[in-house]
Amino acid sequence: MSWDRRTFLKLTAGSMMASVLPTVSFASEPRSAKYKAVVFDAFPIFDPRPIAALAESLFPGDGRTLMNAWRVRQFEYQWLRALGGQYVNFLQATHDSLIFAAKETKLDIASAQREQLMAAWSNLQVWPDAADAVKALHAAGVRLSFLSNMTSRMLNDGLKQAKLDGMFEAVISTDSIRSYKPDPKAYQLGVDTLRLPKEEILFVAFAGWDVAGSKWFGYPTFWLNRMNAPAEELGVAADAVGTDLAALLRFVVPG
Repeated sequence: MSWDRRTFLKLTAGSMMASVLPTVSFASEPRSAKYKAVVFDAFPIFDPRPIAALAESLFPGDGRTLMNAWRVRQFEYQWLRALGGQYVNFLQATHDSLIFAAKETKLDIASAQREQLMAAWSNLQVWPDAADAVKALHAAGVRLSFLSNMTSRMLNDGLKQAKLDGMFEAVISTDSIRSYKPDPKAYQLGVDTLRLPKEEILFVAFAGWDVAGSKWFGYPTFWLNRMNAPAEELGVAADAVGTDLAALLRFVVPG
């Protein structure tokens, strides 16, 4: 799972503008794919903007501030706990970081409001272009999987809700190794599960830091940079970049 801080600021702002991506139509005829498998982080498929919109509706004028503080601490709690050997899963880290963010922003969040915000993480919708792109990749014979810091239940519930669960061969959560990306052991899960060389697996990242982590591991990487975020200065770059799933499809199944 994967946002960087600059992307997140743009994300929360965009949610309040109620922007809607156009639905993209893809060719239905099978074509030859460049990779045997495509492994997605959660957020190229799942749309996190409604969480930011909910925060603003609960705390008008303060939602963006709360969300920024929450997401920054959410990353830090995941990575600090992994480094310190004090793992908790994605939802627990998210809950703890929300409590801290409320204190930091001096917002009085009632328990019912906290429950609403947490529930939004377990009821994520897919982006408007997700269904057609996933079906087109599947029709081209590409093996599809998730590799996310989110829990397996969150991912599976979201896919079932979107009626896309039959399209994915595997739903991999780093919870299974009690760690988080960019731990190399987390990326190794894709190789072990799909039983393919890493060179034959395209990793699709949402955040710049996940681009770096997957490239350090050795995956070919596509950066689905929906928010037009600047690249991280971490010494590596994605093999290709696009702002929507149509661009990913053109890269994976050219012609």
